[in-house]
Amino acid sequence: MPYKSKEIEKKYYSIGEVAAMFGVATSLIRFWETEFDSIKPLKNKKGNRIYTKDDIEDIKIIYHFVKEKGYTLQGAKEHLKLDKNKNLEKIEAIQSLEKVRNFLIDLKKNLE
Repeated sequence: MPYKSKEIEKKYYSIGEVAAMFGVATSLIRFWETEFDSIKPLKNKKGNRIYTKDDIEDIKIIYHFVKEKGYTLQGAKEHLKLDKNKNLEKIEAIQSLEKVRNFLIDLKKNLE
């Protein structure tokens, strides 16, 4: 039977990796930690922050509402209180549609 490689999924991410995922400064991630109770990264023995998938999902919601939609921090806090899964599904659907749109635009350019 042929070997099927499984994608290795990380359990923890550094603040630098999280900041790079969203294209923001690490200081903004630290600031959001102080503003949003739901972001509670663990700290390793050295005191470095380590983020879980749940932390990253919360940051994704915050990023979407604050950076993409222009909400205030208070507005983003209210949305975080709502159904987290519903917010994530909406954000992921929007991102998928944007990828499809960009693909179609590129395809159109190549056909012209």
